[in-house]
Amino acid sequence: MTAPRQDPLRDPRFFADPYPTYDRLREGCPVRRIPTGSGGHQAYLITGHAEAREAFTDPRLSKDTARFFADRPSNRDLHPAISRNMLASDPPAHTRHRRVATRLFTTGRVRELRPFITHVVDGLMGSWRPGAEVDLVADLAVPLPVTVVCELLGVPEPDRATLAARSHELFDATDTDRVDAASHHIGDYLTHLVDTARATPGDGPLHSLLRDCEEGGLDREETVSLAALLLVAGHETTTHFIGNAALALLRHPAAFDRLRRDPDLIPGALDELLRFDSPVSVATFRHSTEDLSIGGIDVPAGFPVLIAPGAANRDPRAFPDPHRLDLDRDAGGHLSFGHGIHRCPGAPLARAEAEIALRALLTRFPNTRLAAPEAPPTWRHTRLTRGLTTLPLTLA
Repeated sequence: MTAPRQDPLRDPRFFADPYPTYDRLREGCPVRRIPTGSGGHQAYLITGHAEAREAFTDPRLSKDTARFFADRPSNRDLHPAISRNMLASDPPAHTRHRRVATRLFTTGRVRELRPFITHVVDGLMGSWRPGAEVDLVADLAVPLPVTVVCELLGVPEPDRATLAARSHELFDATDTDRVDAASHHIGDYLTHLVDTARATPGDGPLHSLLRDCEEGGLDREETVSLAALLLVAGHETTTHFIGNAALALLRHPAAFDRLRRDPDLIPGALDELLRFDSPVSVATFRHSTEDLSIGGIDVPAGFPVLIAPGAANRDPRAFPDPHRLDLDRDAGGHLSFGHGIHRCPGAPLARAEAEIALRALLTRFPNTRLAAPEAPPTWRHTRLTRGLTTLPLTLA
């Protein structure tokens, strides 16, 4: 197994289209060591579906980032609410956090939110008219999940745009100082928000969250970290889910037409859309706590391990002809929401938002097309998530 000489996940060609890189790496070996960044560090990258599922459930792969970096020098300055959240912890701390987070996204609670989500979509699309050009990302995919999660957190409307922009900056792989600064803006803001709500009796959404946190045994700092996770993870990936799904459908007219003629098929199509172009390209940080084997490949203790759902979802061993969008495919085994104890608890809400947004687009503007079909789409330059910066559409 020959390791690449440079980090293959930082190549500009990877950001434009990661799938040729993922195919090449997977065909060589679905678990392989790669260089990461420019400091001579290395990690193990998992691109196979079976291997990714195995890794997601292996307790010897820890998500406790504080443990990994405890004896390693670092010039990073992330706010604790960002660096020590549920995604950066193991049981039993993770179990307490997840128990609270899961309550927020039960089937019943998401069902109660659907009228509000529909109301937000109606408002965002209220000024859209046939013949007009809109940017689906800026005009719908970004503000919809931001508005929903800010409503859950009780964030005042005037603060939402700035908070969303800082959240967006957390995924800037090219500027760590900018990421750190954004983390402090979010952490400080949410600390003030939580402290104010704790000191003021009320029955709004944030007070409901605070009661859930108190009943779940979370202290003040843990409550702030959960709020930060809901804000960041609760809208960034959903934005990309909506944008990637819309682009896939517009590039596949037969699939678009099928859902346009029968919008009730949209919920069943979401798994294939998530599989085809996952909003999560590489899962968040894990590291090996002891020597172990994944897919028959030895991974020494003390190494970062990167699991790539974007690659696993295009593994031909799991999904034949994986580069073809097939709405009849059984894609329920996709890994876009992760797998195991760290599977995204907000998946039901993300699916509801994407379903309602896509249904509105296909039913109100059934002949919508790409405004510049020959122009290559522009993508975010981050290896963690895969999402568009813009998606200009001509409504019809």
